[in-house]
Amino acid sequence: MKRLQILPDDAPAWPGRRRWLGAAAALVGAGMAWPARGGAALAEVPAVADDPVAVEVVEHDWIDTRRERPVPVRLYLPRPGPEVKARVPLVLFSHGIGGTRRGYSWLGQYLAAHGVASLHPQHVGSDRQLWKSGNLLEIAGRVQEALHEREAVARVLDMRFALDRLLSGEAGASIDARRIVGAGHSYGANTTLLAAGARVERDGQVVDLSEPRLAAAILISAPPFHGAGDPRRILAGVTLPTLHVTATADVIPIPGFYSDAADRLALFEATASVRKWLAVFQGGSHSMFTDRATTGGALLNPQVKAATQALALAFLRDVFDGDDRALASWPQRHAAILARFDGVPI
Repeated sequence: MKRLQILPDDAPAWPGRRRWLGAAAALVGAGMAWPARGGAALAEVPAVADDPVAVEVVEHDWIDTRRERPVPVRLYLPRPGPEVKARVPLVLFSHGIGGTRRGYSWLGQYLAAHGVASLHPQHVGSDRQLWKSGNLLEIAGRVQEALHEREAVARVLDMRFALDRLLSGEAGASIDARRIVGAGHSYGANTTLLAAGARVERDGQVVDLSEPRLAAAILISAPPFHGAGDPRRILAGVTLPTLHVTATADVIPIPGFYSDAADRLALFEATASVRKWLAVFQGGSHSMFTDRATTGGALLNPQVKAATQALALAFLRDVFDGDDRALASWPQRHAAILARFDGVPI
């Protein structure tokens, strides 16, 4: 176990070959039953702290022995104290292609500082190792493997394994297993959708990887499930509350399966969630939501990150506390950088 300071993740980007999750995986510029474990009743503690609290950052090098696959993780955990007296919610975050457990620290650190733990597993089949030494053809071949449906399935199993290990370990006593949210960016957003109930048909069989412990989902720059058919059919099983985040210039310009912000909007419309929200920032880029500081615009980048932090926290307050005040006022507070905001609350 390692305890350390926050480090940014600046994984390079590389275009991949089309797979059933192909464009969903690309980062340009950057049916099992699983019983829920017990936790505090939702009404017993506030969903998040009102003021920033101390954060403990821990890394574990776990191994899923059943699959013989390493699952390194980084955990951002609110430290116990006067502000955090009981079990806290958890965000389970999946990185984009070529990333690591240390990516998206700007969100994990912020959430933990406001009373929400954040667990970031690293997907070893589609992580930073894609960019290790080799000629361009070797790198392209590794990326093609990372975009294969085998890895798409393995990523969901990584999230499930990481959640199991966390809840069964020492830190599990700090987590409210009734308030777990899946989240991810790009490939990670599609990983989250699969865990949230998206179903893709392959060879006449439906691939169902849904994780019933998820209570909501945060989807940042979620590209389409290319070649998998009607998105409404694929996403009919995603009924939990969802938050969708993108930007007008959120583009994956890969020849053969170009994907832009319109695809993010189509996924929002297709998701069967009764309660769902969509935020579209003006301008930006696909990799603006990684830890890179200037992509999408040196001035816009930190503004979007700050706005997304506040939006994610407001979404959690609404889902877990039934307090929609922050979510209702968020569009007005960030109108200067917003192109669109849609809400479909009950």
